Amino acid sequence: MLRLSACQLLLLLLLVVGGETRKAKPNIVIVVADDMGYTDAGFHGGDQIPTPHIDKLAHEGIILDNYYTAMICTPSRAALLTGRHPMQLGLQHGVVRATTPFGLGLNETLLPQYLKKYGYATHMVGKWHLGSFKLVYTPTKRGFDTHLGFWNGKTDYFTHMDRGKGNASKTIGLDFWENLKVAREYNGSYGTELFGNRAVDLIMSHDQSKPFFLYLPHQAVHAGITPQPLKAPQEYLDRFKFIQHDGRRRYAAMLSVLDDSIGNLTAALKKSGMYENTILIFTTDNGGPADGVSHNYASNWPLRGCKHTNWEGGVRAVSFIHSPLLKNPGTTSHHLMHISDWLPTIMTAIGEKLPSNIDYYGVDQWPSIQFNVSSARNEIMHNYDDGAGAIRYGDYKLVICCSINKNGWYPEEHFYIGANQKPYIFCGERNSSLPSCTSADKYCLFDLASDPCEYNNIASLRPDLAEKLYNKLMTFADAAQPPRDKPSDPASYPDSHNGHWTDWLDKHPIF
Repeated sequence: MLRLSACQLLLLLLLVVGGETRKAKPNIVIVVADDMGYTDAGFHGGDQIPTPHIDKLAHEGIILDNYYTAMICTPSRAALLTGRHPMQLGLQHGVVRATTPFGLGLNETLLPQYLKKYGYATHMVGKWHLGSFKLVYTPTKRGFDTHLGFWNGKTDYFTHMDRGKGNASKTIGLDFWENLKVAREYNGSYGTELFGNRAVDLIMSHDQSKPFFLYLPHQAVHAGITPQPLKAPQEYLDRFKFIQHDGRRRYAAMLSVLDDSIGNLTAALKKSGMYENTILIFTTDNGGPADGVSHNYASNWPLRGCKHTNWEGGVRAVSFIHSPLLKNPGTTSHHLMHISDWLPTIMTAIGEKLPSNIDYYGVDQWPSIQFNVSSARNEIMHNYDDGAGAIRYGDYKLVICCSINKNGWYPEEHFYIGANQKPYIFCGERNSSLPSCTSADKYCLFDLASDPCEYNNIASLRPDLAEKLYNKLMTFADAAQPPRDKPSDPASYPDSHNGHWTDWLDKHPIF
């Protein structure tokens, strides 16, 4: 019989415990800021709106400088949670609205469903926006153990009411849920603070024998509903009295609340002891809605365009990853990355593999993030829908133009950006000899390495490359799923459901 000395037993115990520690799956926290502008992040050079907590996490983590999303909410959220492209999901056309009976297909497996297989507790706090016309499309039926928040695309920040398109008296109703219960008791609580506090509570009460997953898609800084879509507590509004423009001042206050809530989240992770084994991902869902788009006043300066466009201001987004587990913190990654890459990247980070029978658009970026090796991605199909689209290939970007609405550079630098701002992006020079990009052009080509602000259409100088990229995008579009969008259904109206939005097709036939 083998006998071990006390020292040998201690050494064996340390090895076993150490091995278990190394194998412990990391906690995953994903924070999504809604409609945050590229230059509104302090670490991107903006100095008008202080974001100290976001900036600290970014600077001590890895800033993702070449990171892209879809140009609007629903497609980005779907891509993040499935690892698939919105065009593969039939979500390339628009957003799920409160009145429209469609959503992310039930045949798709979501990140929380993957993580539950590996023992994770899965929680969601915030905005869903992936379908709720039937209960099976809602968060707790799609992999989340718990959910506090709203199912549709926007709500008032204090009343949590949403207004849909149609008869105004019939289409305003409460959209706030605690799991599958209509949650009326939170009326008067400011949404960003409410979500931030719930995230802290989940962290502090977590049973750490299980790994932890928190998906925190914040309401901020998306506009709420009219007549005053931009709301914040008075103490935050008072911080920005120096901003003359009312909409921009309100936006700044909303972003400041978000930054403070992220500071509280980080503090909770540290206080709970979970921080050392947590990977925190921060991303926006699209570029900022500038110049009054969607009733909002974000800044993407000096990038061209804004939310709802395929210009850089609509799809180049704010993102970073922060974790004590990173090998090279305090750096900036310039490797090309798409929002759909998060799912395969996270799976590698937790030591698991994805099924081989699913056609993921996302690629594993963990080696690129951890060791700064070349990205597995060299192109991004931004989108193609209704004759408009864009593709990036290496440093080149082809834009199939588009309506001319919000085709410029918003907003004016002197109007929104602080006096001490130093440019984060240098635009290069405008070349007056090159044609402008208009809707009359078949497509426009830009070299983002020298022209990140999309000033100079070089399609006439590189016709072979332009045609190659056009054909690549068309091939991808030909293989896309048809848009899932459906017309509005009056049976959804809250006046038929005790004054709240609900899974109406579980109760009513389609009109």
